[in-house]
Amino acid sequence: MTELVGYDRVLDIGCGNGFHTLRAAGRCRYVVGFDLDERQLRVAEDLRRCRRVRNVLFLKASAQSPLPFPDATFDRVLFLDVLEHLVDRDRALEEVYRVLRPGGTLLLSVPNANTGWKRRFRAAGIPSLADRDHKVEFTPEDLRGQLARLGFVLTGCLRPAVYDTIWAGMIDLSGGISLRLYRRLLRWKIAMAERRPEDTTGFRAVWTKPESVGLSS
Repeated sequence: MTELVGYDRVLDIGCGNGFHTLRAAGRCRYVVGFDLDERQLRVAEDLRRCRRVRNVLFLKASAQSPLPFPDATFDRVLFLDVLEHLVDRDRALEEVYRVLRPGGTLLLSVPNANTGWKRRFRAAGIPSLADRDHKVEFTPEDLRGQLARLGFVLTGCLRPAVYDTIWAGMIDLSGGISLRLYRRLLRWKIAMAERRPEDTTGFRAVWTKPESVGLSS
């Protein structure tokens, strides 16, 4: 989260157990995290109290409904591995745009629709979504098009996450055997994603709300 700075007001959409929210809290002025899952929110609030974090507020809200904040409230919005779970994605992104200040940024991560095994599954007529709750997954072109249509400007480029391998489950299990082995395999997955970005599990990117919109004469 190197994009965050000390004076930032941050919104974490779909914060879950507050992992990213509490991480962000150490780098900015304050963070609001929201989720629909009350159980996860209780975990997040317990963690906040345990760590004595004072600049975080957790609340229950839906990303697909009008957000309970005035226009231009936040400097940064975290939208990490959430968009693919939503039905009304345009509505959610329009609300992000509204609550961001001009010049503010959206930190977004989404799953990749076109890894090698997903293409092979689709060719064989087999469902290829990485998670049963995913409503959609994204190609780089789809993602750029949707965000641009809603007024966001891509800052930099889409960055790969980690390499999508059929051995991902085994690699995760290796952490229970040897943390050192797991870290080595994780470094390998990250390096492979850089070499073969078409086979990354997903994309991460920073999008900016323009400072101003040109006025016609």
